[in-house]
Amino acid sequence: MTSILTKENILLNQSISTKEEAIKLTGNVLVERGYVEPSYIGKMLEREQLTSTYMGNFVAIPHGTEDSKQFVKESGISFIQVPEGVDFGGGNVVKLLVGIAGKNDEHLSILSNIAIVCSEEENIEKLITAKTPVEIIEIFEGVN
Repeated sequence: MTSILTKENILLNQSISTKEEAIKLTGNVLVERGYVEPSYIGKMLEREQLTSTYMGNFVAIPHGTEDSKQFVKESGISFIQVPEGVDFGGGNVVKLLVGIAGKNDEHLSILSNIAIVCSEEENIEKLITAKTPVEIIEIFEGVN
C-alpha cells in the first residue's frame, strides 16, 4: 500500500461540485501517474452508474468495472480530500475519495488496507483534516 500511495497521488483540500467531477478527478490522477489509460475513467463512471462506490463514513472508492482491467497498466491508488464534501446521491456526502486501479488481484489487498483504515472514525477525521500528503501516508502506514 505504502509504495503505491505517494505524495504525488494525493490531492488535498479540493472543492468539487458533482460526483462525476469527483470520479474524473480521481481517475485523472491515476492516468497522470501512469497507472491506467484514459479509457479507465469512463469505466469508473460506468461503475458508478451500476452501483455507488460510496462506502459510508464519508468515503467513496471509485474504480473501474470488471471489464476495465485491460486499461490498467499497473496497480495504483489516488487519494482526494474534499473537506466541504461532495454529494454522492441519496444523502451520502463524500469527503475522501480513494481511486483504485488493480492489476491482477492486487486491488484486493489495497481495498483491505483502505477498509481497515476507514473503519475507524478517528482515522477518517484525521484524513479529512490532514494538511499534508505526508500526514495521509502516515495514517495508512500505521495500519499493518
